[in-house]
Amino acid sequence: MIARKYTYLIALAKERHFGRAATACNISPSTLSAAIRDLESELGVAVVERGKQFTSLTAEGLCVVRYAQRMAAEATELKQELARSRDGLSGRLRLGVIPTALTVVASLSASFSRSHPLVTVEVLSLSTGRILSRLRSFELEAGIVYTESADHPDLAVIPLWNENHVLITSAATLFEGQSRVTWREAAETPLALLTPDMQNRKTIDRVFAGLECRPLVTLETNSIVSILAHVCSGNWSSIVPRSVLDLIGVPEGMRLLDPAVSWSTGLVTLAREPLPPMVQALNAEANSLVSLFGDTP
Repeated sequence: MIARKYTYLIALAKERHFGRAATACNISPSTLSAAIRDLESELGVAVVERGKQFTSLTAEGLCVVRYAQRMAAEATELKQELARSRDGLSGRLRLGVIPTALTVVASLSASFSRSHPLVTVEVLSLSTGRILSRLRSFELEAGIVYTESADHPDLAVIPLWNENHVLITSAATLFEGQSRVTWREAAETPLALLTPDMQNRKTIDRVFAGLECRPLVTLETNSIVSILAHVCSGNWSSIVPRSVLDLIGVPEGMRLLDPAVSWSTGLVTLAREPLPPMVQALNAEANSLVSLFGDTP
């Protein structure tokens, strides 16, 4: 439904290497190179900056890739529409999720799977930037991000739940007898936090900056599981969304933070008309769950 040479170009744009792109397409590098030259001849423009190795796509090449990605997505969506009218929705739902939402998102993916058993759901842990980039290149159908990150005209977002953050520690004597601590108090204990490029970390940093205090961050990681493991070692505390604790249960060392600060998390998709069948179905499922999520306690 889309000429193979366009599919090859999409792979080349993704892999940025002729050999890897050829492997991804199950063809030889010479076949891929010939297809790209044929495409250039057909369009009358150079799409690849040529050298001994792949360097980049030309401006015209980037334009062609965007159209090719859209064509490939629409071809897939047509197949889904035809399958839905015959046997029910089928295919693959690719969902990018920020690390802090990986536990609670299971409610959405499980509900969707029950409604659409023929669909394979792929959940990927990604940063906000990568989620939005992959959405725009049609490599994801949807993402779960903080809603403030999805404030763009080409995006649509359905708010799902609010994340209240808590401080967790395994140090028995730290804040002993306190059920609540202030952000200023939390700033004075060694913290393990997500890396600065993660949206959750940026939001936490803004809270500390607003209070004009500098947190004692002595460990950074891009993995929530790693944070939990390091907290359990006894050397660090951390600030995490309350929903993350669904993974391990509520530990004895959990403290509520004052003032309470919450951030809205939602389902983000491309703002398109008409919506692809997979996105229509996912949005319907998300809307049905909004009242069940409520605020994270």
